[in-house]
Amino acid sequence: MNVILSIKPKFCEKIINREKKVEFRKRMFRSDEIKLVYMYSTYPIQKIVGSFEIDSVVEGSPVELWKKFKAISGMSESEFFQYFGSRKIGFAIKIKTVNPYNPPIDPNKIFPRFIPPQSFRYIKI
Repeated sequence: MNVILSIKPKFCEKIINREKKVEFRKRMFRSDEIKLVYMYSTYPIQKIVGSFEIDSVVEGSPVELWKKFKAISGMSESEFFQYFGSRKIGFAIKIKTVNPYNPPIDPNKIFPRFIPPQSFRYIKI
């Protein structure tokens, strides 16, 4: 089983360009067996633009995560803390390898009645 993550277009681009080597999440999937993430680039792209392998997942407070990963975060400090808000715990998905899709994939051609996930969705591909 794998997951599809909804990610803003600018962050998808930074992941593909290796400017962003970690993806932050407020909540994490339940399975440690997830090794592959499909990147769904949200509006206005609305396509699966690539995938990446998970190196590891780190759990911690937003302050701890920022200290540890700010150099590879691909985002500003204000974007980071705005994203986490008042959350006490967050997750950092360290990205191992990235596979961009050229051309990007229209998810409606793969999944009948596709609805973009709010955060993530388990998929069997």
